[in-house]
Amino acid sequence: MYDEDFEEKRKLKVGECYEGEFRLIRNLQFHKKAFSLLNTAWMLLPEKTQAGFRSVDGFRHYVTVAAGYYDLYFNPRLQEFVETPKSWSFDAMDEAEFTQMYDRIKDVIWGILSKKKVVSEEVFERYLQNY
Repeated sequence: MYDEDFEEKRKLKVGECYEGEFRLIRNLQFHKKAFSLLNTAWMLLPEKTQAGFRSVDGFRHYVTVAAGYYDLYFNPRLQEFVETPKSWSFDAMDEAEFTQMYDRIKDVIWGILSKKKVVSEEVFERYLQNY
């Protein structure tokens, strides 16, 4: 529980029966690390490449889909299937799936950075160790 939950939970009476849902939540620090990976990569991209993605959010969508984390929908207007990136939110996936997604996204990002010859793999890894 969080501090914000205190007022609501203190209304519960001792001796009463309540039903609840318990689940293991994802690691907040690791979640922050994933966004740091994304922002670091965005910062390292040449301006011309950034312009192709339009925004860091567009870049996030691209690397998520490229890593294989997307849902496929049919767009009747375009008459084709469209890949929609999966959400990075806590409710969207568990810790194990998020870790796997992080590793795949890191590989996709490294592929982009190495192709553009932006930084060496050693420098890239050093950037990531700071988070």
